Amino acid sequence: MNASEFRRRGKEMVDYVADYLEGIEGRQVFPDVDPGYLRPLIPTTAPQEPETFEAIIEDVEKIIMPGVTHWHSPYFFAYFPTASSYPAMLADMLCGAIGCIGFSWAASPACTELETVMMDWLGKMLQLPEAFLAGEAGEGGGVIQGTASEATLVALLAARTKVTRRLQAASPELTQAAIMEKLVAYASDQVVATLGTTSCCSFDNLLEVGPICHKEGLWLHVDAAYAGSAFICPEFRHLLNGVEFADSFNFNPHKWLLVNFDCSAMWVKRTDLTGAFRLDPVYLRHSHQDSGLITDYRHWQLPLGRRFRSLKMWFVFRMYGVKGLQAYIRKHVQLSHAFEALVRQDTRFEICAEVILGLVCFRLKGSNKLNEALLESINSAKKIHLVPCSLRDRFVLRFAICSRTVELAHVQLAWEHIQEMAATVLRAQGEEKAEIKN
Repeated sequence: MNASEFRRRGKEMVDYVADYLEGIEGRQVFPDVDPGYLRPLIPTTAPQEPETFEAIIEDVEKIIMPGVTHWHSPYFFAYFPTASSYPAMLADMLCGAIGCIGFSWAASPACTELETVMMDWLGKMLQLPEAFLAGEAGEGGGVIQGTASEATLVALLAARTKVTRRLQAASPELTQAAIMEKLVAYASDQVVATLGTTSCCSFDNLLEVGPICHKEGLWLHVDAAYAGSAFICPEFRHLLNGVEFADSFNFNPHKWLLVNFDCSAMWVKRTDLTGAFRLDPVYLRHSHQDSGLITDYRHWQLPLGRRFRSLKMWFVFRMYGVKGLQAYIRKHVQLSHAFEALVRQDTRFEICAEVILGLVCFRLKGSNKLNEALLESINSAKKIHLVPCSLRDRFVLRFAICSRTVELAHVQLAWEHIQEMAATVLRAQGEEKAEIKN
């Protein structure tokens, strides 16, 4: 494919993507395929001769789309949102075109410096303490990780290195092995200190946990993977109170802040993090690395290489503005409360956790088996898609506001469908009880 064909095909692909997203409401939200469906549909080996672009696009619709779960459908209410916006998609195109591997400042200065500035922009939106910002020459700073899971592992390894070095400095006779076998990581049943748990979007109290960690010299990592985006709104910022006690903090703009996956924002004290991951072979060194003015992000992460992900943040933040992003968050929260109100009007159902942001946990009053049957009925119909959670040994349905294009009408249609499925399940249960009684 030469530049001329790329221009033509690129425009066609943009049209295809726009048509897909504009028409996604008409597609079945969850695929109707069985495991292994795809292998028989494609050859067992790669083609020896080139194929046409037209043939590939035909197969996208024939082979790929039937197996896609449409996360951006306004009838997708499962898991948590995965962010998507046109500015982020355009930035991803540019990222792919530049194609740099940003392991050091010298590998592509713009890749490093834009990330540092974007993480400061985002940190200021959240009103993070100055200790987390890079600024002109700050001691803190932000880094884009791939996922919140990756950020948690990075924090854990950094904490381990920090305490090992501290103990060896105090007692030089201690070997690293002797220290490692005695180290303890403290966690709840949600893994780390969490703001907006996956199951029900509950919040740990950092103002209680933080001072204890500070007093005992424990590294405190705070994960707000989903909920963190909401903290750009003043009315939700109090949920982040106590973050000043944290050593590291992470959330995913690729969940709820319109920045397409992958973009997991992590802030930390620079010296504490880079001590665990420092890697300086001769071929990666450059003349500015010890100037104190720049960052080599290979010292901040598990992989060596990294993409130019901050372009997505730059495009989205500029084209939406903080006010536009706040409006987007508020709309989702309003829709979740609208769904909550609908559930509360039906005495067959109960709300199982406080609705704070964009997630509603609910269930039919009755047994776990009854609610399992309800979820199976809902997802088998494939009009909407939900996933469950377990709260105090109760089987609970989660209704998460996810799509960028979801409106009140979609929420209302989803609730009507849930009510219909509930009536069917309850009727079947009644008939089953009648048979047993007879």
